[in-house]
Amino acid sequence: MNRDALQSALTQDDSVSARAALAELEAGADFQVFLNQTASARQLWATWSWRHQVMLDTGVTPRPGLAEVIAGLEAAGAARVYMATVTGSQRRFTIFLSEDLTHCVACW
Repeated sequence: MNRDALQSALTQDDSVSARAALAELEAGADFQVFLNQTASARQLWATWSWRHQVMLDTGVTPRPGLAEVIAGLEAAGAARVYMATVTGSQRRFTIFLSEDLTHCVACW
């Protein structure tokens, strides 16, 4: 997957995190797409929703956008997703891509 394809996938997600990741990509940020494996969105939802709940229970404020990621993964159900990262100047983004790599399921 090249930069243009990842940028196109991110434009399909209107979240604040996806727009920020897209801006970083357009500014030349490094990125990596992990094409060697997929994961079930449902499994990722279970993991991230549990982590979110632990943060809330222990008084840790989650980084903005985590609730949107959880909702996006839940909506994807049993679909397989790929993961990608964008390392920007201020932060690193985790991106969950549809199995056909055409759209962003969630970005954090």
